[in-house]
Amino acid sequence: MKLLTVNIGRPRPNPWKGLDATGIDKRPVDGPVFVGAPGPKGTGEVGLAGDRVYDVKHHGGPDQAVYAYAREDLDAWQAELGRPLANGVFGENLTTLGLDVNGALIGERWRVGPDTVLEVSGPRVPCATFQGRLEQEGWIKRFTQAAVPGAYLRVVEPGEVRAGDRIGIVHRPDHEVTVALVFRAMTLEPDLLPLLPAADALPDDIRESVHRRTAGRSSGGPAPSR
Repeated sequence: MKLLTVNIGRPRPNPWKGLDATGIDKRPVDGPVFVGAPGPKGTGEVGLAGDRVYDVKHHGGPDQAVYAYAREDLDAWQAELGRPLANGVFGENLTTLGLDVNGALIGERWRVGPDTVLEVSGPRVPCATFQGRLEQEGWIKRFTQAAVPGAYLRVVEPGEVRAGDRIGIVHRPDHEVTVALVFRAMTLEPDLLPLLPAADALPDDIRESVHRRTAGRSSGGPAPSR
């Protein structure tokens, strides 16, 4: 398991959300990149030095410090779409090889290179910017149905990462809640929602959403206010 490329965003206009810019246009960079825990959501900060997000309401912050996507999944999309997909094209910071990103458990920890430890926090959810970037009509629906979203990660131990670094799984929690399971539960398969609280490392916003949705279903009416 290794890191193929480290990808940093180049700001570009974002007509798909009416924002001044987006950082989804990520390109591989040479040399080491420092990865540290960002500030709270709303600041635009992410984990990789030199990168940031511009839709600060929906992206960034400690639970979305780093985004990883597997080269194997990019290759599958490449074949399906009939077009080349370069590393970073999905807006991922880390393009991996040999690692089951979507099968990773929430709370699973990866050591990337000698020093950096990252913790799997949840799946990426597709948005209008992603669809516009890919220039594929109906892309949000197609991506959702495939349920290969890639993983957001927290920074547990900061450090430098670079292309070619080995990735090792240093901790696997005692549950079966994977990135793909969370994504399926939150999108097209809500019957899976009751399985998610087994993962202690779920982000608070996902945990609160699960509570609201399952409380509403169990009571036969709207979820109680909190």
